[in-house]
Amino acid sequence: MIIAIDIGNSNVVIGVHDGELWRHTWRLPTLVDETMLYYELRLADHLLEAGITPDMVKQVVLSSVVPPLTSFFVELSHILFHRKALIVGPDVYPALSLRIDRPHEIGADLVANAAAAHHRFQQDCIIVDFGTALTFTVVTAEGYILGVAIAPGLRTAVSSLFQKTAQLPEVPLELPKSAVGKNTTHAIQSGILLGYVGLVRHLLAEIRAELGEHYIAIATGGLSSILHPLRHDFYAIEPHLTLDGLRVIGGITNLG
Repeated sequence: MIIAIDIGNSNVVIGVHDGELWRHTWRLPTLVDETMLYYELRLADHLLEAGITPDMVKQVVLSSVVPPLTSFFVELSHILFHRKALIVGPDVYPALSLRIDRPHEIGADLVANAAAAHHRFQQDCIIVDFGTALTFTVVTAEGYILGVAIAPGLRTAVSSLFQKTAQLPEVPLELPKSAVGKNTTHAIQSGILLGYVGLVRHLLAEIRAELGEHYIAIATGGLSSILHPLRHDFYAIEPHLTLDGLRVIGGITNLG
């Protein structure tokens, strides 16, 4: 089994791959103020319930955009799996068929997305990741990352509006039935969710105008299923793309 751990700004996603598919995926909140014991107990509970023992785990691959938690999960890899975690970052990028101009600037999760899309589709791709940030990563059929566009994610936009305004409520991320809101909640849902449909389509169009209309769009991220009007804009929707990329990188690194 391979354990893939993606430490994001909102959630820590942990996947267990048995060589054929992801048998288990777990989400823990990203809490930088908690101790390592908090994560150890919760992950240990998941492993116990799933019947996973250390001898079943052959590799642990980790990506992180939250440095304070990176060391926690490196240590947990030793404690729970008796394995040294492979940390995806500039040190391992040379082993990949990905050209990174400034390795220290790009998020490891975006590199994992690119590795998975390149491995699976072997086509020029635009990977749209609906996470804490909304990212557009462009990778060629040869496996070269050409660049990235970044905007605030859906939940980030809603939370920011709620935090920065005195009278506007925080609203659920649900598509409204009408673009014209009849109350405050529906007005915010219309402006942000329907607005993001336009944002995604416009950025895809701009990228294709620069690079070529043949670029396929791949969606991933925990919120990729919310914007239903976009489902036909994507060649594929891959909720586990980042975890797939970590698994691919682990395999390539082992071969290297």
